[in-house]
Amino acid sequence: MPLLRTHTHQPPRWLPNGHYQSIFPALFRKIKPPYQRERLTTLDDDFLDIDWSFAPATSADVASKPPLVILSHGLEGSSTRQYITGMVRLLNHHGYDCLAWNYRSCSGEINRQLRFYHSGETSDLDFLVKYAIAKGYTEISLMGFSLGGNVTLKYAGEQGKTLPKQIHKVVVFSVPMDLLGCSRNIEKPENKVYLWRFLQTLKPKIEAKATQYPDRFDVSQWEKVKTFWDFDHIYTGPLHGFAGADDYYQRCSSKYFVDGIAVPTLIVNAENDPLVPYQSLPIKTITEMPNVWLELTQQGGHCGFRPRRFDQKGAYWSEVRALDFLQKP
Repeated sequence: MPLLRTHTHQPPRWLPNGHYQSIFPALFRKIKPPYQRERLTTLDDDFLDIDWSFAPATSADVASKPPLVILSHGLEGSSTRQYITGMVRLLNHHGYDCLAWNYRSCSGEINRQLRFYHSGETSDLDFLVKYAIAKGYTEISLMGFSLGGNVTLKYAGEQGKTLPKQIHKVVVFSVPMDLLGCSRNIEKPENKVYLWRFLQTLKPKIEAKATQYPDRFDVSQWEKVKTFWDFDHIYTGPLHGFAGADDYYQRCSSKYFVDGIAVPTLIVNAENDPLVPYQSLPIKTITEMPNVWLELTQQGGHCGFRPRRFDQKGAYWSEVRALDFLQKP
């Protein structure tokens, strides 16, 4: 589809750039959906903690399931991140059930197996899709943010025409479709605060995993970790069957899978996203596809998109945009 550049998102004047637009919602927006947590045992005897939030009952026919949206969070996030909870609140209000899942090690408890999660790990998402289908959902949409957007696009692309027929649409925001490019971008001086924050949350998980698997996990290598590339080369890559960081990025970047997507898909990124340079997006590939839309906003930051004025009570521009895409035939 033709590339869409939109000016419909206008941030508040007191959020003048991508850094402010990214950080303010992350720090100050607080929403608590009425989550109901469920713990699932995975096929490899690990666990996933998933949080359900249901639409208000509108029918006496309890056998009829409303549409479901499965939401995937970003790096070192969880189902409690504001971009997830805000979206869940709006979707519930408009008749959608929501399943917001937490990646392995992201629900507040370290996972059991040696492996963690990563930017291209799609087997857990596939496991959840099949679980939702088994529960009777016949109309499912997938939604992802940042790392979760890459996982979602990769999953839809690698499944291609074999994607379960129950999946109708895909919506993603602030997606690092080129993992190497985004990894190098976060090393820039103006982005070091993000790099430091992410590494600070990853280090305790490395230490916990080394306690679980002292013969398999070398925590002493952490002193060599100065960048994301270092972390992925030392830990993510070898731990998950890749030769190193470059092999991991090559095999997991969704830009190499997007041309296989067979369902209507909306990709939204901001041109002022400090973490994802819009030039790293596979614009040419997407514009040649009949069922994938790439929408670039001038403003919005990374998983921000706070509007200057609220059209719906408390809803961010990204949430209204996603709802509009899901509701269109």
